[in-house]
Amino acid sequence: MIIAEFIKSEEKFLGFKISGHAGYAQAGEDICCAAVSSAVMMTCNMVTEIFAVDAEVSAEENKIMLFLSQKEDENGEKLIKGLAMQLECIAEEFPGSIEIRTGGAGKGLSGT
Repeated sequence: MIIAEFIKSEEKFLGFKISGHAGYAQAGEDICCAAVSSAVMMTCNMVTEIFAVDAEVSAEENKIMLFLSQKEDENGEKLIKGLAMQLECIAEEFPGSIEIRTGGAGKGLSGT
């Protein structure tokens, strides 16, 4: 199962951690994992490269995290919110493959 954890402060999205595998199909054929991976990578690239938002990003095998360095970045916050909405849509299409969690603000990537 993919675990998508979103970090919020009040109603603003500050970051996320995505880990796991959907288990919908075999590796290389799992369209649920592919959809999530594409959405997450696009979000990270939009935040850091297109909008040049200052953010901590960490990518390891089976886990990617992004945490905005400043809480008051409207573009970064909207992009993360958009990712959350997209993952909710994917979760509806592939029940039991994605768990979405939302929690309070941590201390950057090491605190999430």
